[in-house]
Amino acid sequence: MPATGRDCPACRGVAIPRLGCGATRRGSSVGVALAAIAIPISNRLAVAELVSKQVSSYGLVEASFDLRSSKLVSSRRVSKNPEFAMKIARIFAHRVELPLVEGSYKWSGGKSVSVFDSTIVGVETDGGLVGYGEVCPLGPFYLPAYAEGVRAGLRELGPHLLGFDPREILKLNHRMDAALKGHPYVKSGIDIACWDLLGKATQLPVCTLLGGRFGESVRLYRAISQQAPEEMAKNVQGYREQGYTRFQLKVGGDPDTDIERIRAVRAMLQPTDRLVADANTGWTQHEAMRVVRAVQDVDVYIEQPCLTYEECLAVRRNTRHPFVLDENIDSLDMLLRGKADLAMDVVNLKISKLGGLTKTRQARDLCVAIGIAMTLEDSWGGDITTAAIAHLAHSTPEEYRFTSTDFNSYVTVSTAHGAPQRRQGFMSASSEPGLGVRPRMDVLGQRVVEVS
Repeated sequence: MPATGRDCPACRGVAIPRLGCGATRRGSSVGVALAAIAIPISNRLAVAELVSKQVSSYGLVEASFDLRSSKLVSSRRVSKNPEFAMKIARIFAHRVELPLVEGSYKWSGGKSVSVFDSTIVGVETDGGLVGYGEVCPLGPFYLPAYAEGVRAGLRELGPHLLGFDPREILKLNHRMDAALKGHPYVKSGIDIACWDLLGKATQLPVCTLLGGRFGESVRLYRAISQQAPEEMAKNVQGYREQGYTRFQLKVGGDPDTDIERIRAVRAMLQPTDRLVADANTGWTQHEAMRVVRAVQDVDVYIEQPCLTYEECLAVRRNTRHPFVLDENIDSLDMLLRGKADLAMDVVNLKISKLGGLTKTRQARDLCVAIGIAMTLEDSWGGDITTAAIAHLAHSTPEEYRFTSTDFNSYVTVSTAHGAPQRRQGFMSASSEPGLGVRPRMDVLGQRVVEVS
């Protein structure tokens, strides 16, 4: 049914299809005709003009009315009307702290975090439609990205994007790259928000726009914070009881202890479970060589053992374990180089590391074309990041989806309604338009960035 128009001065409280109404978005002549009935004849001209403009602003239909009978005379589908083209009018951001359920998260080199600093990015159009994205770096000691850098970057980049059509996402990315060299993580939130807007404007979920929905759900992994071997094994057992069958073990510390960690965890898993030993660049080359030889009889994947690509390649060439590259894969060039060198069996594609859904989709599609499986995720985040991950993963052919993760289950704060929720080790992308999430404005608080 048409949405109420009580806030419209033309119709004085009667029902008309407002911008964003389902009937209007689909170009429903029934919804438009219903809107015109019972409007005082003195107001019908204003209402008819308003409805026609609202509908044609989406480029769906043009409508003509008989103002005496309140009947729809004709309607036809048309192309986009430039007069009502969608434009970016405002870019803003909120800062949200995300405490961890486990209290802290530890990985290679003694690094740890207890509260994540996340930036929720909003892109608002001149018609009032808003799309949302999220960027949450793991910390300045993980990748070249940090939380306050996201917000500083938005202040620098935002003015260059005002007036652009957010639905023209490739063109927008070209503009972002011209206006700000590098800093892909700054651009990621804007890019995700524009995909959310595109979905809302077309009434399609983002996974449909990214290529279509493959399968019923997406298999998840659980990252296991670095602790003593027996504690990590205990944590894996607990998460396995919650339905997880994929585990990413945080190693990259003392090689002897890491060998114990790998063996202790693998011993309590089922043969069909997958275990990844992720060193996050923490081993030197000789340490990595020692570990992979010590666990050569164990069913385990080795992920990003060393800092440089060349060191990882040397380890890869001296082990039979399935091999994953993460931190080194930050561009299409590196992906192609890795393929040419047979450097990996799986790659980890992080949305903000690559600059948003647009460029991650490019890498994803290249991986599918050259036969490389993927972990599809981001550095960290809450509900909105998890929604973006779900749409990216769900639009990827199942045979190339190694795994993904549900970051919103790692933190204690929910920032949006409608976010994916884990069900026995799986999650699904929303079927609602866009990302399918609605931010909890009481949680987001005041805006810390506003560009208009």
